Amino acid sequence: MIKLIGILVVAVGFALRGNTLLVVLAAGISTGLAAGMSFNEIMTWFGKYFVENRYVTLTVLLMLPVVGLLERYGLRERAETLIQRAKAATAGRVLLFYTAVRQISVALGVNIGGHAAMVRPLVAPMAEGAAQARHGILSEKTTEAIRAHAAAAENTGNFFGEDTVFAVGAVYLIKGVLEAQGYPVSVWVLSFWGIPTALVAFGLMIWRTRVLDQRIARESKPPSTTEAER
Repeated sequence: MIKLIGILVVAVGFALRGNTLLVVLAAGISTGLAAGMSFNEIMTWFGKYFVENRYVTLTVLLMLPVVGLLERYGLRERAETLIQRAKAATAGRVLLFYTAVRQISVALGVNIGGHAAMVRPLVAPMAEGAAQARHGILSEKTTEAIRAHAAAAENTGNFFGEDTVFAVGAVYLIKGVLEAQGYPVSVWVLSFWGIPTALVAFGLMIWRTRVLDQRIARESKPPSTTEAER
C-alpha cells in the first residue's frame, strides 16, 4: 500500500494549491522511492517518457501562440458579446452544454476541446458573459469561481467521456494496470462499464452547475437597506 503514496501527495499538493507540475513530479518521485527505485532510475524514466511523448508536448506548445494571437485580437471579447445575446443562457447552462459536447465528442473519438484551445479563450469567457448579462459586473471571487467550474467541465467531459470508447489510450491504460495485478479484462467490457460512470459524472455536473448559478445570483444580489445601514 505504501506504493500508493503518490495519490496522497497529489491530493495534499492540490489541496494546498501547489504548483501542478511540481506536485506531479513529487508524486512520481515519492512513488518510485516507495517502490524501491533509486533517484537516478526515476529521473531516467521521466526523461524516457518525456522524449517518447515529445510530439504531444510540441502540439500544445505550438497551440499556445495561436490562442494568444486570437486573444490579442479580441477572441474573448467576441465570445462574451455573442453569449450575452442569448437571453436564456446562464454560466451554469453554458458549462453544462460544453460538458455534454465534450463527453459525446470524446466518446466518438473526436478531440475538440482542451484547456488551452477551448476553456481559456472561449468557454470561460462565454460563461462569464452569460453571468454578466444577468447580474451585471461580477466580483473577482465570482469570476474565479466561474473559471474554476469551466476547468472542471473540461476535465469531467474529457476524463469520463474517453473511458466509454475502446479506441482511446485511457482504456488501454486501465487494462494494463488491471492485467499487471492479475485481472485480465477486455477493452470492450471496460468501455461498456465506463458508460454508467460517465452518466453519473454528467449528473453531478448538472447539480454543480445549478449550485454555481445559485451562488452567482446570491453573490451578485445587492445588499438590502438594513444590511447597507449596518
